[in-house]
Amino acid sequence: MVTLAELKVGDKARVVNMQRLDRPLRKKLMVLGVLPSSEIHVVRFAPLGDPLQIEICGVNIALRRTIAAGIDVEVLA
Repeated sequence: MVTLAELKVGDKARVVNMQRLDRPLRKKLMVLGVLPSSEIHVVRFAPLGDPLQIEICGVNIALRRTIAAGIDVEVLA
């Protein structure tokens, strides 16, 4: 298992765990559609590598690398 921050552009993964993030941040991510078992596609990184853009449920979201490091994912083949 890896974190969302460790993925590369084009990778697809499934959210497994977000327990390392504090509760208010988890709630905000859930409202945006980042839920356990949701599939994520890494679209791109900003020029300096932070933030990263993901696509989830057809919606594009930008996340800071520090937040992405708190989201455990399972890479999909």
